[in-house]
Amino acid sequence: MKTMLVGGAVRDALLGIPIYDQDWLVVGACPQDMLDKGFIQVGKDFPVFLHPKTKEEYALARTERKKGRGYHGFEVFSDPSVSVEEDLIRRDLTINAMAMDEQDNLIDPFNGKQDLEDRVLRHVSSAFEEDPLRVLRLARFAAKLSNFGFKVAPETLELMRKMVVSGELAHLTPERVWQEVVKALTTDKPSEFFVVLNSVGALELLFPELYNLIGVEQPLKYHPEGDVWKHTLMVLDASVALSDDVAVRFSALVHDLGKGVTPKELWPKHHGHEQAGVPLVKDLCRRYKLPNQIASLAEKVTEYHGIIHQGLTVDGKPYLKASTYLKVIVACQGLKETGVFSKVLLACEADFKGRLGFENNQYQQERLWKELAEVAKQVDNKNILATGVKGAEIGLAIDRVRLQNIKNALKAL
Repeated sequence: MKTMLVGGAVRDALLGIPIYDQDWLVVGACPQDMLDKGFIQVGKDFPVFLHPKTKEEYALARTERKKGRGYHGFEVFSDPSVSVEEDLIRRDLTINAMAMDEQDNLIDPFNGKQDLEDRVLRHVSSAFEEDPLRVLRLARFAAKLSNFGFKVAPETLELMRKMVVSGELAHLTPERVWQEVVKALTTDKPSEFFVVLNSVGALELLFPELYNLIGVEQPLKYHPEGDVWKHTLMVLDASVALSDDVAVRFSALVHDLGKGVTPKELWPKHHGHEQAGVPLVKDLCRRYKLPNQIASLAEKVTEYHGIIHQGLTVDGKPYLKASTYLKVIVACQGLKETGVFSKVLLACEADFKGRLGFENNQYQQERLWKELAEVAKQVDNKNILATGVKGAEIGLAIDRVRLQNIKNALKAL
């Protein structure tokens, strides 16, 4: 019975990346051996166990055989006779198919260390194409390791294209797709995830709303970077520097979906794209069963980012009516202590900075909107009740005070 460190922990150790999770491979053991040592089995049909103290995962060496469609269609075989090499060959990428034994000797039957040094993402074997989830996983690794200069091997890209054409990706559940999106959004360059998916034909299949942004023209005066697709990728990456919140980053990704349905004869203008984008965002969120708070924030950013940008003119002067400021603040929960409005403004700032030449510019609108939200909160309910108003009149009276507070603040600017 031998225990070895495997997968991402070995890869990250060789790259010098901090290791947060360690996965262990056990060779030469059966389930009863693990149970006798106090390990806790996870599931009945999958030979993975939790360490009784550290709770880290220990998996028995196993092989897999494809027997059906999708990523569930596998028959797992685990036995003390299964070697470490037989276990590693079923893994996705060569850089994830390395192990390190208890004497810190590297076990690398598929030249993963060389691919690490060459910065190449390469599939281990033809078994890669048996699991459609690996298309998304590889795209996610491309995003995770983008700062190291990793690129996908040409033969791996070709295999991924073949998988897309085969229709295997249609068997992915919405939950698993969203899980990979979340992991991609938490990387330093999430745009690379979607770039890779597009390069193999998976973007059009899984995220047609994003695919429809490719080649859509915008006014060069405001978008020197090019089409809406390029802008969207820049906005997504700009959001990384502003927030580690997945909801903010996802909102940045989908904020301009409405531009994808603008009739071509109206290009490069996209009047009303904010409202046009809301149903597209709703459909996307429903399709992948996103948590309500993420979907809600994405809808708010999509609907209101345009008018939020108009809060100040180029020379720093208020542009909107006091009633419009109040309407947007209320709609984006700016009067509540939920933090939602701050997240909306962060996504809007990413939109502002996600343009060629604007990356380091200051987003003045954020300060104004936050100041107006604060003054709108300054309402003395006791004074209002003292005037004798009742029922629905109370709410109207509060709104009048809020509106006057905003008017006063705007005059002072």
